[in-house]
Amino acid sequence: MVHGVVPVFAVVVTGLFAGLFFAFSIAVMPGLGRAGDRAMIEVMQGINAAILNPFFAVVFIGAPAGVLACMVLYASAGAVAAAVWSGVALACLCAALLVTFSVNVPRNDALDRAGPVERIGDPAVVRGAFEAVWVRWNHLRTLVSLAALVCTAVALTVR
Repeated sequence: MVHGVVPVFAVVVTGLFAGLFFAFSIAVMPGLGRAGDRAMIEVMQGINAAILNPFFAVVFIGAPAGVLACMVLYASAGAVAAAVWSGVALACLCAALLVTFSVNVPRNDALDRAGPVERIGDPAVVRGAFEAVWVRWNHLRTLVSLAALVCTAVALTVR
């Protein structure tokens, strides 16, 4: 039972993990790019607060934990190829987490420290320090998390 449920869980949460970043890359940030400085800052501050919820935590922690569990299960069952694919997926997820915590989260925090949007003297400066770098690195974490999804799915098919 565990050998069937854990890999499916890993694929689903890794897909949600990648999908979150993908949605920001193709819709959220391009949409906010069309908004004025104050609107963009206010919405991102709202997103930064709203995203910290149990559903996000399950996905953000569940993807690497699920893939790690798969790697251990596959290795213990002697499914070396599946364990290797899971290991590559885990490395990709770790890369996405590294980018998140070293680039995106510090920019989110700086945006929040700017304070309420109506009190920001020069919102263009605040936006300029945030947006281009955040978006560029989000594209990278989108790509590596999509690679993790592919690797997690491939691990299901090789034994």
